[in-house]
Amino acid sequence: MGSELNFSFEKDESILLNKYLKDVLKLSSRLIRGAIREDRIMVNGKVARLRYELKKGDLIQVFIQKEEEQNIEPEKMDLDIIYEDVDIIVINKSPGMVVHPTKRFQSGTLANGLLYYFKSKGENCIVRLVSRLDMDTSGLILIAKNQYSHMALAREMSGESFKKGYMAVAHNKLSPNEGTMDYPIYRVGEGTIKRVIDPRGQESITHYKVIEEYEKGSLIQLRLETGRTHQIRVHLSHIGNPLYGDILYGEAYDDSSLISRQALHANTLSFPHPRTGKIINLECGLPKDIKNLIEKLKNS
Repeated sequence: MGSELNFSFEKDESILLNKYLKDVLKLSSRLIRGAIREDRIMVNGKVARLRYELKKGDLIQVFIQKEEEQNIEPEKMDLDIIYEDVDIIVINKSPGMVVHPTKRFQSGTLANGLLYYFKSKGENCIVRLVSRLDMDTSGLILIAKNQYSHMALAREMSGESFKKGYMAVAHNKLSPNEGTMDYPIYRVGEGTIKRVIDPRGQESITHYKVIEEYEKGSLIQLRLETGRTHQIRVHLSHIGNPLYGDILYGEAYDDSSLISRQALHANTLSFPHPRTGKIINLECGLPKDIKNLIEKLKNS
């Protein structure tokens, strides 16, 4: 796989290149406009225009790499790379790391490290986040390395083939030990990051299964059907099983001696590859602090 997309037009009836790019290849209008403006779309080896009528046997090339800059300072850091190719990279993010620079966190973010990594390899990439994780949630996060893969993955995120799985350690035992939490999540106001269960909220669905039970807690596997902010944390708190270490939704508990952040880890990720459509299945193990928490609960 290279920096261009190659397609052969094999239909008997001709079609305008613009219509083919939009309706058949599902390219965004923004991508098409930029590629045409920069002469990055070719037919049979020659720069093409959108009004060109495709004929059977025509070879279409869309060059997806382009000169790009991002206002992020590159920083050298160790990255736990789970998967990488020319289109995507998947990182196992450590807890305590912000994903993208903010006013409060200008450096030390995953994006700072990724930009340094891309530049060190001589790759002209900017950081295009497909998925995100809270600062204190660890695990798999997907980043697109070009505009095309970001567009394709964003389109697939709401589909059944895009799946995100989590492991969590929650207070108390769940009953039943397998089920679905279907409660609407609502943001009360602009001045707070906290979410609540409220009929005015967005539909939010989380599937769960208890893997292990302890005297004062449970290890749970969860799968998101929707992707709301703090969804797992809000749902588990609502049913009386807040995450260990969650000071926002488990304020009734003092877990500071057990773990220093919410015990939530994104351990599985499945998605169709943006170029080939092949399903990529990825997994990573629990981090050290959650393993230590589990040992403490087993021995308590």
